[in-house]
Amino acid sequence: MTHLTIEPSILYVGTPVALLTTLNEDGTANLAPMSSAWALGDVVVLGVGLGGQTASNLRDRPEVVINYPSPDQWTAVERLAPLTAADPIPPHKQARFHHNRTKFTTAGLTPTPADLVAPPLVAECPLQFEATVVHTAVDAKGNFLIAQAQVLRVHAAPHLVIPGTSHIDPAVWSPLIYNFRHYYPLGPELGESFRTETPRNQGT
Repeated sequence: MTHLTIEPSILYVGTPVALLTTLNEDGTANLAPMSSAWALGDVVVLGVGLGGQTASNLRDRPEVVINYPSPDQWTAVERLAPLTAADPIPPHKQARFHHNRTKFTTAGLTPTPADLVAPPLVAECPLQFEATVVHTAVDAKGNFLIAQAQVLRVHAAPHLVIPGTSHIDPAVWSPLIYNFRHYYPLGPELGESFRTETPRNQGT
């Protein structure tokens, strides 16, 4: 195979979309879509733009809910995409973003109280992680806040959970994937890792 050497402007090779709920300085809830999140044990590492309201909230009020929408909720995610709660709007966002602090209403989503943190859950999202930010840093180029959020409680829609366990059924759960700035669902399963806790192909 001969590869091409290219210089893409984005490197979103396909990661799940999350909706982060945080608290603004006036006590209102902020709701922001993002796709730079990955789990390390019970810590989820979040990468958000430094100039946005979410970064400010994570630093000043270090509680967050990481809500994972399903593929059929992509239009709600996209309604949130051009909005910012920051006022004034950061210079790099002024051309394409609009100020909005009623994001739940705009997106057609429902806030519901969390158990352990102040920001609300997104009721429509099948998976919700309540978390507290335990460490923050700035990325190597000074453009992003990297926040390590320790997960305190996980909420899952009942149909996703294997009965009698705390395991998510991977045959049922499908995250919304952000793939080079396009939205996709997961495709059919190809196989399972030897480390799976939910094996279905024993003996093969």
